[in-house]
Amino acid sequence: MAFLTVLDILMFLVGAVGVVYQAICIVTSFLTKPVVFPDAPADKHFAVLISARNEENVVGNLIDSIHAQTYPADMIDIWLVADNCTDGTADLARSKGCNVVVRDNLQQVGKGYALTYLLDHIIAAGRSKTYDAYFVFDADNLLDRHYVEEMNKAFHAGFRVLTSYRNSVNFADNWVSSGSALWFIRESRFLNSSRMVFGSSCHVGGTGFMFSRGIMERNNGWKFHLLTEDMEFTMDCILHGDRIGYCGTAMLYDEQPVTFKQSWRQRLRWSKGFLQVFRYYGPALISRAVRERDFSAVDLTILICPLMVLAVIRAVFGVLFASLGFVTWASQFGSLLNVLVASVLGILALMALAALTVVAERSKIGASNKELFAYCLSFPIYMLSYVPISFQAIFANPGWKPIQHTGK
Repeated sequence: MAFLTVLDILMFLVGAVGVVYQAICIVTSFLTKPVVFPDAPADKHFAVLISARNEENVVGNLIDSIHAQTYPADMIDIWLVADNCTDGTADLARSKGCNVVVRDNLQQVGKGYALTYLLDHIIAAGRSKTYDAYFVFDADNLLDRHYVEEMNKAFHAGFRVLTSYRNSVNFADNWVSSGSALWFIRESRFLNSSRMVFGSSCHVGGTGFMFSRGIMERNNGWKFHLLTEDMEFTMDCILHGDRIGYCGTAMLYDEQPVTFKQSWRQRLRWSKGFLQVFRYYGPALISRAVRERDFSAVDLTILICPLMVLAVIRAVFGVLFASLGFVTWASQFGSLLNVLVASVLGILALMALAALTVVAERSKIGASNKELFAYCLSFPIYMLSYVPISFQAIFANPGWKPIQHTGK
């Protein structure tokens, strides 16, 4: 029937546009020089915001890496919200000279609520006007010693919101950690660097980003509480016409989950969060893409488009119409065969994507050549596990659950 054909065409177009766009970004990143920001005076006062829940094992390493920055220490203040902690996170942070705010609220759980509480405290204390911009980090992060210096250059260049290069401290632990790390490195090396060349907007990840005091004042602190508060913040910026910049010379190291169970739980929250973001921001984003001809809105609409929802709708109606005799079972098996062929091609493409990422960023990846070869082969398995995760996200309510970190 025509309805099934429309769904097939829609899914094909969205998928094809995504693949072609990614290919264009890869080619662009190899053919053009990355954007490098000029030197700038170290005259901006920054606040570092850290949300930590029972992160005593790792947060000290992050604080030490902030203290070790080449940027003047007296121009960086560290604010940590000890969010429903039952360990020594707060005491450890205080012993290292941080401003610590304790939050106990088991009804409003999540990083978004913790950041709201922290910024509200900074505003109430009359400290918000003293900062030119705010950094957001997770407790398990580590910073290259030039991180703030490099971000300051990009901030001086005029960007009010910035994201950075996201590397991993435990890339080589196993196929789970490497899969996650490869995805983030690919995003930094190919997508965000090319977006800077195109003049379009990047999107912030859950950590390693900065926003100006003006953005904070416009939002009256932090107002984003969906499961993927980073994507919600990104959509709000795009809808306000802000261009999110990328500073590839500012490198952050993140700790990835090492067990498949933890990775599944984390990505389930992300997948559900993307559905939430599309529900609340998708129509306005599509409208802006059409009305303003805003390429950034088109880019991010593709990013959050709920393909799995479309696939489930297509499968349900395919079975229903075949059962009622509106279409033949043979035609639906033919469609399924096309999906299987596309899946095989997708597996090969994902292996190639992983290999290209490794080739382009070999000097920044902490793993042996033998390990990298194995992880390129396992990368499609990691990515294909998103299929059941995305399906479960349609019906599940995963909530916000902390990920255990070891502090390597």
